[in-house]
Amino acid sequence: ETQRKVMPSAIQCLLALLFLRLNSKGVLSREDGGNVQRQQAAYRSGDAIDFSKSSLGTPQENEPVEYGVDVSFPIQHRKTSQNFDWLPHNLDPEHNVLPRHLKEKVIQPLGDRQKFYDDFLSSCIDYFSYKGMRCTVSENDRIQMSLSQPQSMKNYTKVGFKKIRAPAKVMKLISEFWEANKEKGTLESWGTANTYTNNWESPTYMVSVENHGLRGGGELLKQEIWDAARNTIQEWTNQELTQCSLYGIRVYTEGSILSTHVDRMPLVSSAIINVAQDVDEPWPIEVYGHDGKATNITMEPGDMVLYESHSVLHGRPFPLKGRYYANIFIHFEPVGHTLRHTKDSQGDNEEIDVDAKYKKDASRSVGGHEVDQAADDSDLPPYIIPGSLEEASWRKNHPKPSSGRHIRSITKQGDSLQHIHTAAQKGDIEGVMVALSKNKSILHQTDSNGWTALHQGARAGHKNVVELLYQSGADLNARTANGTGGTAMYWAKMELGEDHEVVSYLESLGAVDIGPDL
Repeated sequence: ETQRKVMPSAIQCLLALLFLRLNSKGVLSREDGGNVQRQQAAYRSGDAIDFSKSSLGTPQENEPVEYGVDVSFPIQHRKTSQNFDWLPHNLDPEHNVLPRHLKEKVIQPLGDRQKFYDDFLSSCIDYFSYKGMRCTVSENDRIQMSLSQPQSMKNYTKVGFKKIRAPAKVMKLISEFWEANKEKGTLESWGTANTYTNNWESPTYMVSVENHGLRGGGELLKQEIWDAARNTIQEWTNQELTQCSLYGIRVYTEGSILSTHVDRMPLVSSAIINVAQDVDEPWPIEVYGHDGKATNITMEPGDMVLYESHSVLHGRPFPLKGRYYANIFIHFEPVGHTLRHTKDSQGDNEEIDVDAKYKKDASRSVGGHEVDQAADDSDLPPYIIPGSLEEASWRKNHPKPSSGRHIRSITKQGDSLQHIHTAAQKGDIEGVMVALSKNKSILHQTDSNGWTALHQGARAGHKNVVELLYQSGADLNARTANGTGGTAMYWAKMELGEDHEVVSYLESLGAVDIGPDL
């Protein structure tokens, strides 16, 4: 991993010199301008030279710049630190008092990132005109989730991320698809005022592996990529994983940024692969490990970054300098069992016979993460910490089914496709849960018109139903009419309009808007 190289600007250096004071050892000064020029030349050449502050704020080579949240971009609060490293109290703390308004602020080594963010947000508001205030709403949602979700998540690795080379089989599948279809990407629809990217200025394109119209595309390729990547991520997390989300190759264009965020559940154990790029300088992905410190990882085509996307903050807050950057996201969800079936899902040292436990649980009709939680009658996913803030939120959207007449009625009538579709249409989340508990395969089954329960719930405007179906493994971009109709996003927009909460939710997941074939 190569950390982003950070240098004080010429203006910052001049200001620093103006504020410096004499002490008993003489005049404190920054490095001469020639050293700054050498640093800049090294950065442009791609040499692995890092910069940081000494106790006096002097840039030093071969020392990484260390920072945490709310420095490069607002992440858990709306403001970045303005405690610049070139201010007098940082350059010469013995002779300058720390201003009161900066006492709780970490040192800011990256320049005026608040102005960068303010310009970013203003451009969104201006672009979307009378709907522009939704940009602020989108940001509030991102920041709140970045603050509350990580602390409520169970982690499966010590650091939270790792850079490797993509397995040869994975890269071969993706590269061949890219080479055959790289000119056929479609404009991604981020919806109104979605601020996860600056898509209104720098659009993104999707080369969808699900698109049967592209050479080699379709469900078979999608499954092959999942299968080829699963073992690598399972070995890293030491957890059994179930496939969760895989759309295609996203192509970012010049000037793009990706706001730092955590992924919505159940996207937990994930990977990013650099497929191809045409850049003037590296475009790092900024990740925050479990220690809270930022690392900027540069990637070349074929590089793969594994990361715990539900708890590791990640983004690209520095604009892309180049023509394009193409990567693919591959997501999995832990099912609650260690990979080798010798220890429990909490990582304790107690040895257990998981195979025997499976047989016992199978007789009780439970599986997946339900197995480890059946003993305490909990349906909480294994990656949410019991008693955390996120548990309360999750339970609000996933109420436990009652044991009364409703369940007996569904059981008596059978786990038919009609029941889950009817429940999804009516917003009967309890009915949906009961149907899934009896036969999860109906999640992907379609009616005579090719509609899944997700299509029904999305069109009817029931966000809690859509969220439950998605978290249960529904195909977000499945199309009606045997693959020739519309996606859930398309039908939601058609019936509800672009401002509906279901549309916003689907947009936040990266759902695509594809209408019926003409």
